[in-house]
Amino acid sequence: MTTTGAPPAAAEVLRARTAVVVAFAANGLAFASFISRTPAIRDVLGLTAGQLGLLLLCLSAGAVAGLPLSGPIVHRLGPGRAVLAGALSECLGLALLVVGLFTGSVAPAAIGLVFAGLGTGVWDVAMNVEGADVERRLGRSLMPRLHAAFSLGTVTGAGLGAASAALGVPVAVQIMVIVALLPAVVTVATRRFLPGQVATAEEKAAGAGVLAAWREPRTLLVGLLVLGFAFTEGSANDWIAIAFVDGYGSGEAVGAVAFGFFVSAMTIGRLVGGSALERFGRVAVLRATAAIALAGLLLVALGGSTPVALCGALLWGIGASLGFPVGMSAAADDPARAAARVSVVSSIGYTAFLAGPPLIGLLAEHAGILRALFVVLGALVLGLLASGASRPLPLTESSSAR
Repeated sequence: MTTTGAPPAAAEVLRARTAVVVAFAANGLAFASFISRTPAIRDVLGLTAGQLGLLLLCLSAGAVAGLPLSGPIVHRLGPGRAVLAGALSECLGLALLVVGLFTGSVAPAAIGLVFAGLGTGVWDVAMNVEGADVERRLGRSLMPRLHAAFSLGTVTGAGLGAASAALGVPVAVQIMVIVALLPAVVTVATRRFLPGQVATAEEKAAGAGVLAAWREPRTLLVGLLVLGFAFTEGSANDWIAIAFVDGYGSGEAVGAVAFGFFVSAMTIGRLVGGSALERFGRVAVLRATAAIALAGLLLVALGGSTPVALCGALLWGIGASLGFPVGMSAAADDPARAAARVSVVSSIGYTAFLAGPPLIGLLAEHAGILRALFVVLGALVLGLLASGASRPLPLTESSSAR
């Protein structure tokens, strides 16, 4: 992907920074608005834990299916149009989920989550590519703060979910509000993305370099790094509310609050993470956060009481906060290959969201949700082993492909 014409003015870059922050926040809000109400979705549809895991698998499968296509889509449409296309697909999917909830039918809900996941995958890659471009033009760390904006969106969505649950608002009505508002917000934001990002004829013919990126050892290792931390993050996203409701006998509102604790801690970790990364480097910070995530996981699984487990949710959120954004930054170190590499790394990372929901759901049916969460330990080990791949590329290597 190349930029045609004169470089954007400073004012354009600042507007694009604000716009991409909005895109990240809207993505998080759309996701958390329904995932924080998973107990209600389970009850409305009459699902077991294993069946809920399979339903959530539809969301992950849609995302994984869309990610390999996202690199070429971003090259051909540009990040702004790709984000908008992803948002519209997600809205269509959430509308179908509402149909399933109103009718009590699993089929439209499952199909809807596939469309929602497909849109999320394209949206995710496109906004990360735009964020990496803005970060380079600003000349300072931005990616953790962009993912903090995503987390702020999830905090807002979790708060909306907790308030709706406490007030007895049906989950279908809550999701309908998001479906109505999301397209307008994303349309306004994407119009302020950086202009002139189009694919060259060579990039179109080569499929934006995605196949070549799949053969790069460092890109694959960064993908495994993201896989480990994404599993750690995604397990909490999908199951921490259920863990409090089923594991500790809490009400649905407390489950939504626990999810809010987790995403709030992730937000804090991402807001302060940029300074830590600049001071200590990517590898050291990732290893430290993995240890914090381990402590949080153990408190949630073994804490024995709701207050202790809530403290664990906070630590788990801090520990899981930086793996994904650092992986995206590492994948985008070379701007000439950013879209292709981010697409590959995201495809590998989203495998965690594909495998995680059904795996934990099936384990929960046989051993209980709290014991099932111990599978996250394996993901943390994988993230630790692959953390060395996040070291920045040497300047000579990162510039060689330009």
